[in-house]
Amino acid sequence: MKILVFYLIIINIFTFLLYGLDKWKAKHHRWRISESALLLAALVGGSVGALAGMYGFHHKTLHKKFTIGVPIFLILQVMLFVWFLSRYFAQG
Repeated sequence: MKILVFYLIIINIFTFLLYGLDKWKAKHHRWRISESALLLAALVGGSVGALAGMYGFHHKTLHKKFTIGVPIFLILQVMLFVWFLSRYFAQG
């Protein structure tokens, strides 16, 4: 259980920073991080960090695949986490 919580903290910090870095690169006309990499980071558990990065940095907020996809990832991850918690505590 501690490992899962630690993983979620790390992946969300990483994802938040990834969105911030991509925004910085966009402003400075640098080589960008692919949209698929940004979405993948959200999909593998970083959806909270992705949402915070999107709205904190005002990045990718006009792209439907982000404004719809990332919240869907978050909903699915919360459902999975609640299911996992229920199974974890049901075992004692």
